[in-house]
Amino acid sequence: MKALLFSVLSFFACHFLSAQPSFVEYQRAFPRVASAMQLKEDTLKKQFAKAGLQWPARQIYIRSFKYDSQLEVWVRNNDDETFKLFKTYRVCALAGTLGPKRMQGDYQVPEGFYYVNKFIPNSEYNLALSINYPNISDKILSDGQRPGSGIYIHGSCITVGCIPIMDQIQDLYILAANAKNNGQDFIPVHIFPVRFNNPNSADYLDKLIRDDEELQVFEKKLKEAYDYFEKEKKLPLISINKKGEYLVMD
Repeated sequence: MKALLFSVLSFFACHFLSAQPSFVEYQRAFPRVASAMQLKEDTLKKQFAKAGLQWPARQIYIRSFKYDSQLEVWVRNNDDETFKLFKTYRVCALAGTLGPKRMQGDYQVPEGFYYVNKFIPNSEYNLALSINYPNISDKILSDGQRPGSGIYIHGSCITVGCIPIMDQIQDLYILAANAKNNGQDFIPVHIFPVRFNNPNSADYLDKLIRDDEELQVFEKKLKEAYDYFEKEKKLPLISINKKGEYLVMD
């Protein structure tokens, strides 16, 4: 009897699990996502094939440069591989100035190390990916009562602290959904003030933070992470100390 009961329960458990839609299937149930996939998925597959990349990417890495108005998407398929650049998208608008976000209403785009924590298929700005601002560092260093929230990579060209990439959000949303579908629960999003290997951008940042020692220390840590990835094409290990400072380790 126990064996029979176990078999019956196992059957229903397997049937229930197999009946659950995948993350991509779930997302496809939303009209905007379905439309984006119908419009862009075939093109993305061809672009991957042309670049010699395997579709779909099991892991993606997003990094954005505020002053340079760019957002990059890097891809790989397992932890042993190095990341390869898939595409660079234009960020169409910037709010605030260089430096981290420290309070609600400062119009700053955050700087630091984040991850995608929510897919928003019905955003008022087409599609959107939410990032986990404020992270632990932000909670320590920002306004204790009003650090701000609701930071997204989204469509449209409106921003009070978000990263707008117009219709290109369709590409990114599809890539991110497929990565999550393949097991990448934490899609890293690193936001830098500038592309540090661009001399004009780096000079602009240096002049801006020349008289601000605290900001110099902050931006130095971001540059360490940038330099490591540029050399290794793998993500550095990043921790946060009790002061809220980033610690970058290889």
